[in-house]
Amino acid sequence: MKPSYALMAILFIFTFSASARAQVAPAATGPAGLGGSLGPPVNGMLQYSLNYAQTAQFYGGTQGGSQTSGVNGQVTFITAKAHPFALTYSGGDMWTISGAGEGSGVFQHLMVSQGFVLHSWAFNLNDNVSYTPQAPTMGFSGIPGVGSLPGAPGAPTQPILTLNTRSVNNQTGANFTHGLGHATSLGVNGSYGILRYPDGNGLETNSLQAGPQITRRLNALNSITGQYSFSSFSYPGSTITMETQSAMAGYQRTWSRRLNTSVSAGPEWIQGSAGSNIPSSTDLTVNANMSYAAKSGTATLSYTQAASGGAGVTTQVGVNNKDISAALSRQQGKNLSLSVTGSYMRTGGLQQTGVTNAEYGGVSATRRLGRYIVASANYTAIYQSTSSSLPANAVSGLSQVIGFSLGFSPREKRFKK
Repeated sequence: MKPSYALMAILFIFTFSASARAQVAPAATGPAGLGGSLGPPVNGMLQYSLNYAQTAQFYGGTQGGSQTSGVNGQVTFITAKAHPFALTYSGGDMWTISGAGEGSGVFQHLMVSQGFVLHSWAFNLNDNVSYTPQAPTMGFSGIPGVGSLPGAPGAPTQPILTLNTRSVNNQTGANFTHGLGHATSLGVNGSYGILRYPDGNGLETNSLQAGPQITRRLNALNSITGQYSFSSFSYPGSTITMETQSAMAGYQRTWSRRLNTSVSAGPEWIQGSAGSNIPSSTDLTVNANMSYAAKSGTATLSYTQAASGGAGVTTQVGVNNKDISAALSRQQGKNLSLSVTGSYMRTGGLQQTGVTNAEYGGVSATRRLGRYIVASANYTAIYQSTSSSLPANAVSGLSQVIGFSLGFSPREKRFKK
């Protein structure tokens, strides 16, 4: 089965977004939607849902547990004309039934992208903004248990997972591509991001990223790339700054209509204004991906290794990240969607001793009950351990989240020319 338009919208935005690694960003990996195959090409699609969710959260260490209820909605709109446009919004409110209520409160996430295509020229502007009451861990909304489209468990992308850290994250980017003949293209991308903690309990960061990339298609199945990237990080209220530069060579291979792989790697040079916190060093940056699309499901595997400006907590100014993640999704007929996601994240400070390891696993099932009603259930388990000095609100030991939701979700509406 081909991916749903909801997933296409998300992939469309991320494909053209060449921003620096965000320190708080929701996951967007998901299974195919529940609307069946895409059928013939269309010029637009609208899909939306409204959900009621209940969630039970059991946190490790001394953080206890809680039960929450909430309402949320999501809408996706995409057009596929010469000036492609895509928008996905998810938001809602979770309130505490019992317990401490970690993760409760209002959450919002909006991704929007506008493209312009003319002959061999392509230009894209995009923005990705979110507000969450804790480190995002599940689905497009980032809040576990809410059951938003496309319904996947997703995977955490904040290097160190924390509770009760309200954050605002905004990444704005631009991408320019020009074809240099039939087999070569040149791209230039840039982005600017801000990360803020309204309660003052996290590492606030400004990030700037830019760089060119050249791609050469060797034949119908193989391509090579060369890329240079510059990133700069600063911290409001502090004179400390951090810069990274990387030069990467990449190779992409299409093995079949279903299997694709890509890998890129190269040196990364790190410099900081305060040597005691961010020492000058040279490291290796890696980005590897594999995707397999079967008739009724998809599988993805990815590995990333790079330095970033921080980990979202006050004790980690400049970190090395090594993350591996995998996702499986399967469509059972028209009405049942299943997905499994797992990841391992290793985060170490550039100067401070000690590392933080987080292991994550999530399963999700979404069932359509008639034309308009959708029910979903999911389970998330996170085990985080550290030899670093972290704040008390960092997730410790084994934490588990169980969520159920019931929603109103008409099948996607397609617009033809």
